[in-house]
Amino acid sequence: MGKIFITAALTGGLITKAQNPNLPEQPDEIAEDAHRCFNEGAAIVHLHARDKNGKLSSDPKIYKEIHERIRAKCDIIIQDTTGGGPHLSLDERLSSIEANPEMASLNMGTMTRLLEPYKGTMQINPPWEIERFAKTMSEKGIKPEMEVYNPSMFVDVNNLIERNLIKKPYYINLVIGIRFQGGLPGTPKSLLMMLDQAPALRDVIFNVTAIGKTQIQLTTLAMVLGLNLRVGMEDNIYYSKGVLAKSNAQLVARSVRIARELGLEIASPQETREILGISKNTQ
Repeated sequence: MGKIFITAALTGGLITKAQNPNLPEQPDEIAEDAHRCFNEGAAIVHLHARDKNGKLSSDPKIYKEIHERIRAKCDIIIQDTTGGGPHLSLDERLSSIEANPEMASLNMGTMTRLLEPYKGTMQINPPWEIERFAKTMSEKGIKPEMEVYNPSMFVDVNNLIERNLIKKPYYINLVIGIRFQGGLPGTPKSLLMMLDQAPALRDVIFNVTAIGKTQIQLTTLAMVLGLNLRVGMEDNIYYSKGVLAKSNAQLVARSVRIARELGLEIASPQETREILGISKNTQ
């Protein structure tokens, strides 16, 4: 099946230290955690920035500082978010890529948040904005990680392909279990249904992100299917029921152990760059 690669989503936009005191928030914490994840076998690190008070920020200066601190430690692939959070405008969300990451997330549809304190607010991603984000990433040589939360969003994936706004290989992250209207339950059936409905393209690389308590079950299923995976405290703050994760590296290490028990090889950052068709960005 070839090698698989692992992404570590370190911080997220909504999780706080009050929920898990081990969450990395500031640039030095994030860089240190990214380095630990690299040492455990992660190839990609997915980043959200926080200001000095721990509030979500899209300030490219903060992202640049995080990048510099990570680059001083290791060559893990840097992937910045453009999903942002409920307080950020579309332009603010897109501004994170001014820090020149190698990759950036690209949400492929609009959904409604269901959990407090942001219940009823929208994550807005209309087709024309998806196109604008993809075009901007293409102009800067940034690989989009297309985040798909339900099968209807494959319509927008196909739209980007037809408009030649993204390059092969196409990288799709299937996000399962998010508590948004428009998301799918965190079950194996949801993942298998998404794969069944995915575009019949030869040049697609799939990743699986599972939110919440079924993270390890669904990411293990992903490995059995030969797919790539994402773990980390952005998606699940627990290591096991009632036991908080000590670090993102702990979650990466567990998935690496499972992969090796399944007879799978883990791709290094450089091997993952070759798989995804991206060049190392040292900025």
